[in-house]
Amino acid sequence: MRRGDPHADALKDGRVFARFGGGQAAVTMDRGAYYQTSYLIEKGRDAELRTQDVQWLRDRLGALFDWDDEVTGAIASWDDVKLLEVTFGRLRRWYRDGLLCIGDAAHTMSPVGGLGVGLALQDAVAASRILAAPLRRGTVRVADLARVQKRRQLPTAVLQKAQQAEHTMIRSALAGTLDGDRLPVPMRLLRRVPPLRTVSGCLGGFGIRPERAPGFARVRPGARSR
Repeated sequence: MRRGDPHADALKDGRVFARFGGGQAAVTMDRGAYYQTSYLIEKGRDAELRTQDVQWLRDRLGALFDWDDEVTGAIASWDDVKLLEVTFGRLRRWYRDGLLCIGDAAHTMSPVGGLGVGLALQDAVAASRILAAPLRRGTVRVADLARVQKRRQLPTAVLQKAQQAEHTMIRSALAGTLDGDRLPVPMRLLRRVPPLRTVSGCLGGFGIRPERAPGFARVRPGARSR
């Protein structure tokens, strides 16, 4: 949705904001010229909600984010609203002879927290570091592929658990039963101990067991790209 509301200064470029209230939940990122926004619904309700006039959605987003009609009017019809199905999953085995799955091919993630992209990139870095030498020799063994999964399986499992906890809270918000005094223990700790939010942000940004690119892939200080 286009920028232009009188409260634009309250939302900073690149920052993500979530709003919960009255059985509703929405998340938006200020992209500078527009808002990239998601409105969360219970699974299976998309067709039902689309029977209503699109003004229904405009009104709810406007109320949640304090946006005026100029902003929400960017949603001209339901054709401008796309459904994103969210599923969780993880392959028991990420590889076979001649094949290695990483990223979404190995583990599907929710868009909540924006963790999926970072996790996929870390998978790719780990794979490049572990498989570089075998690829150069031309002898990639199944055991080499297994090393990639072994390296990345724990970070994947931990972040998926974190997302599941967030989804539990979101379901409560959608049902209108979210109680700030009965949040999951990790959520309560984040509210009561501000420094933990920095730790949480680092885990979300860098992941569990962050990967370092192999030496041959790093740009040396002062080196010029060709």
